[in-house]
Amino acid sequence: MPKTTSGSFLQSRQELDSWQSRVASLVLRQDFILLVVFIAMVGVFSAVNPRFFSRAAAANILQDFSPVVLMAIGQAFVIASRGIDLSVGSTLGLSGVTMALVIRTLNGGGLDPMGAIVLGLAAAVLVGAVIGLANGLLIAYVRIVPFIATLATMGAAAGMSLVITGGVQIAGAPRAVILIGNISYFGMLTVPVMVVLLIIVISWLSLSRTRFGRWTYAIGSNLFAARAAGINVQAHLVKLYMLSGILSSLAGAFVYFRLGSGSPLSGRGGELSAIAAAVIGGISLQGGVGRLTGAALGALITTAVLSGLILIGVEPNWQQIVVAALIAIAVGLQGLSRISRADGQ
Repeated sequence: MPKTTSGSFLQSRQELDSWQSRVASLVLRQDFILLVVFIAMVGVFSAVNPRFFSRAAAANILQDFSPVVLMAIGQAFVIASRGIDLSVGSTLGLSGVTMALVIRTLNGGGLDPMGAIVLGLAAAVLVGAVIGLANGLLIAYVRIVPFIATLATMGAAAGMSLVITGGVQIAGAPRAVILIGNISYFGMLTVPVMVVLLIIVISWLSLSRTRFGRWTYAIGSNLFAARAAGINVQAHLVKLYMLSGILSSLAGAFVYFRLGSGSPLSGRGGELSAIAAAVIGGISLQGGVGRLTGAALGALITTAVLSGLILIGVEPNWQQIVVAALIAIAVGLQGLSRISRADGQ
């Protein structure tokens, strides 16, 4: 009997230690911490201005959040491979105006609105894929560092947007575009927002549960080891940058559906928001570390912060300063975390 009692005690103790370890692991996760920060932030902004805690404010935040999170997802994949994509904002703008021009031209030529929308969306995705392909080829095969390669395509895409639009907004969208982008369900969700939420889930599964995600982390963790393991690094990098370009083009389509027009200035500064969301979400700029859930929460926090600041009366000119400060804080915390881990070894 004493042995049985002792064995039961040891088993119970081990189960308690295991449970405590799992709880500690959850509490220390970046995405869990971000969720707590978001809840606290909602409480603070709602206390200052109760309108922040309303269905209308939530709907507005989701509309602002959607294009940012699409760019942030692409950025998360790229940064996890130890890269960077500065062209996401310009890709959004060029894709949006391309979609607007194609739809206006085809609909004006007699094609039914839904047919024009499908072809316009296809044109926007093609633009994103081409820009992503250019980035990937420059980085993987021409061996230009990601910062310079994507800086070049960023400038080219921004310039092309101005050239094909003459610097003016492309209006004249059919009524179907406005209906798709602005009819809400449950007072908060439009069809494009629901599509974005589905993309978040699919992207999370891809990065965390598939070989594609494992290869992405492997390349970011140790490029030489990834090659030694048989990963075709060049081809994979091209796919990553094409994915980032396509997601940015979908962000451009989202903005077009929301506004019913395409502007060459759409997406300006979008690269800052996307990088902020990914880095705040725990995607390490050193590569190989981070979760997509963190990047999504990072995008939600950055957009909610900006909406909250506006509601409590802070001037919009402070928005980029706040985003830049959030990036600096997140990168600083990542650096402290690496130093802490190094000291503990």
